[in-house]
Amino acid sequence: MTGKSAWVLAIDEGTTGATALVLDATGRVRGRGTREIPQHYPRPGWVEHAPEDLWGASLAAARQALSRAGLRGVKDVARRVAAIGLTNQRETTLVWDRATGRPIHRAIVWQCRRTAEICAALRRAGHEARVRRWTGLVLDPYFSGSKLLWLWRNVPKAARRAAAGDLAFGTVDTWLVWKLTGGRVHATDPTNASRTLLYRSDRLTHAAFDDALLDLFETPRAVLPEVRPSAGDFGVVKGVAGLPDGLPILGVAGDQQAALFGQGCTTPGATKNTYGTGCFLMTYTGARRAASRHGLLTTVVCDARGGAAYALEGAVFIAGAAVQWLRDELGVIARAADVEALAKSVPDALGTHFVPAFVGLGAPYWDAAARGAWVGLTRGAGRGHLARAVLDSIAWQSRELMDAAIQDGAPRPRELRVDGGATANDLLMQIQADALGVPVARPAMVETTALGAGLLAFAALGVSGAGRAAQRVAKRFRPRGTRAERERGLAAWRAAVARVRS
Repeated sequence: MTGKSAWVLAIDEGTTGATALVLDATGRVRGRGTREIPQHYPRPGWVEHAPEDLWGASLAAARQALSRAGLRGVKDVARRVAAIGLTNQRETTLVWDRATGRPIHRAIVWQCRRTAEICAALRRAGHEARVRRWTGLVLDPYFSGSKLLWLWRNVPKAARRAAAGDLAFGTVDTWLVWKLTGGRVHATDPTNASRTLLYRSDRLTHAAFDDALLDLFETPRAVLPEVRPSAGDFGVVKGVAGLPDGLPILGVAGDQQAALFGQGCTTPGATKNTYGTGCFLMTYTGARRAASRHGLLTTVVCDARGGAAYALEGAVFIAGAAVQWLRDELGVIARAADVEALAKSVPDALGTHFVPAFVGLGAPYWDAAARGAWVGLTRGAGRGHLARAVLDSIAWQSRELMDAAIQDGAPRPRELRVDGGATANDLLMQIQADALGVPVARPAMVETTALGAGLLAFAALGVSGAGRAAQRVAKRFRPRGTRAERERGLAAWRAAVARVRS
């Protein structure tokens, strides 16, 4: 079944969990499934996933969503679901054996800092300017290129096997496509390829993996996936329990680009911020490639039809993960949702600031060696003040990203569109509006990352106008306070950040 009566299965494989949605063409959720993903921390600053956990969680979430949509059995799924859309945590790096499909190492997660010295050595050798000019990125452990170089140097025989064409590299989207198609398709899309440091994206019409960049990261072309359009053909399902053979995969995008598309931000200046494990602000610039001079990234996103376009992006590494830290490591709260009530128990953070540089600082600082701190403590500071300081940190980090985009020539947005699980926290959204001085608009559906993957699949099916109902604004948070108060708050935040810089 195709057209406006069709449903799509959208799979969002994130850092801490996988979510699957069964969506109709209006964006209504017909079924939802979720699974958590175990994290591995073999050394301080190192973060890994077991690749089979990524696959298993995604598949389990998909089966749960299909069941909750009332689809009973493979024939029922084949009758009702027209396509799959995928979105994924970006930059996380996997390498596996082409013949057996077995990974040669755990997935190295985007948050992992193990390659900080590799990146520093490349900067000392004078490669930063060229890399930034060609890729729009910076030499930071965040991206895939240095992770691959680490694998070639540290996994026995990996470099030799890669050169011989025995191994396959992919970000998480590529791994899931490989698994869904029974190893028949090894492909990615431009939004994920543009996050590898191997992909020259300075001219969209000629964007491609580049030989000079491959040489820089000692990566043979033989391991690379094919790059296909985000709203395009990524093969069909083959041999996956619970899914019908022949079900097409028609949409793939990195999570932040999918969220931008899901928010309908496809006109120049449209801006969204996603609140998940990290925080990711994107300003759509369309065909114009804006080179940042203030610590942002230039990245490939999707235009209104799912084709390639540009955006400025700021990446904060720790946002919602700081709330998880309060819950899991300190036991300050029992559930992540409890942070709002605890933070509301005090009027403010008592002059303290929490800087969540657990894995270094992302944009606009790009300081891999920075480490976190709660600064400005006095004897009266308690649990409520810590919770409030954590929420404040998310808002001030996002304020710095928006300021950088404006300094790079982006227009000041009329409002900030937001998505992600933390947007359910009304206190955080109000703090964010107060810090920015512009309204914060929360849509009817905050799972816009999965929505974006589904809408890309609908676009490939030729269904126009899909998802508009889900994109409507459900609530606006209007800023309070004066500009002078905001600027004093920003200055105090920056002073706290300076305390933890390397």
